[in-house]
Amino acid sequence: MKKIAIITGASSGMGMECARQISKKISCVKEIWLIARRKERMEELADSIDIPCKIIEADLMDDNVYAKFEELLKSSDVTIKMLVNAAGFGKIGCVDDISFFDNGGMVRLNCEALTRLTKVVIPYMSKKSRIINFASSAAFMPQPGFAVYAATKAYVLSFSRALHYELKNKEIYVTAVCPGPVATEFFDIAEEGKKRAWFKNIFMAKPEKVVAKAITDSIDKKQMSVYGVSMNIFYKLTKILPSNFMLNIVTKISIKKE
Repeated sequence: MKKIAIITGASSGMGMECARQISKKISCVKEIWLIARRKERMEELADSIDIPCKIIEADLMDDNVYAKFEELLKSSDVTIKMLVNAAGFGKIGCVDDISFFDNGGMVRLNCEALTRLTKVVIPYMSKKSRIINFASSAAFMPQPGFAVYAATKAYVLSFSRALHYELKNKEIYVTAVCPGPVATEFFDIAEEGKKRAWFKNIFMAKPEKVVAKAITDSIDKKQMSVYGVSMNIFYKLTKILPSNFMLNIVTKISIKKE
């Protein structure tokens, strides 16, 4: 039975970087299944990786994807050692300034798709397997000016931590990755030409470092992976300072007054 890793959002950013590093660091994985919408990008990625890759061109917001994917798993002689849920997107702006489609899309992709794919995959995971879910430091508290995205990532964090305990007896361990700003294509979509908040450039992390820590923390069975001193301090502050105090600060630095 072939041991595989499954990675969503594999055509860019954190998903792409996870594929590169898992192929080098997780020796038991003999094949990686790449899932995303952009086939050409995944083909380029597969050519750069030393182990075989299966390319699955799919839109995870399409309800038909999940039954088809489960049928593929049933017909394949595989056991899943790693699932990486890296697909997702965000839109910066107040709720009433973001389209109905984008507000709903963030919930469907960041929360619903992640949950549905995880549910499909779990029965095919063996003992000592890992699930890595990409949340965000935005999950630590509500984010005025980024409200829906932060709420979806709070869901990912909460879901991941609960699932970690549900699956412990099966020796499947779940890690929620909660980075701050990362230098990927994410901001090209999130900002749509808007001027980036000054503090995001200061705390911008390199994707390869975030992913390296995420994989290490996953191997160590940690529930959370938070890269960098600044994001760890931010996490602690959200736990000890009054929520309204923190919300007022975030509002002042994130939302421009007309």
